[in-house]
Amino acid sequence: MDTLMIVGADKLGSIPKRLQELGFEDISHVSGRKVKMVHKKIPDKVDLVLVLTDFINHNVATKLKEKAKERCIPVCYARRSWCSIYKALTNCDEVCEKCPFLDKDSM
Repeated sequence: MDTLMIVGADKLGSIPKRLQELGFEDISHVSGRKVKMVHKKIPDKVDLVLVLTDFINHNVATKLKEKAKERCIPVCYARRSWCSIYKALTNCDEVCEKCPFLDKDSM
C-alpha cells in the first residue's frame, strides 16, 4: 500500500512526514470543506482514503464513501491528531491486511 488520499483539514502539519515513515510514498490532500468537493473524484492510483472527520463537510464524506466503495478502496476515519490517525490505520481490518508496516502479531 503506497498511495494515500487524505480528505479533510486545511493544514496537515507533520502528518504526511509521519505517514511516509510508515511506508506511504505518495500522499495527496484535499481539504474537503467546500461543497464543490462533492464532485471531486478519487485519483486512479489511490490505495487508501483517510478521512479527517473533524474538518470535513458531511455531504463530501458521504459521497467519498460511496465512490470508494464502488472502487473497493478502503476508507479510514480519524480525527486530525497523529494518535487518532495511527489508531485508525492499525484498527482497520482492510488496511491491516495490506499494510506492510503493521506488525500483525502485536495486535
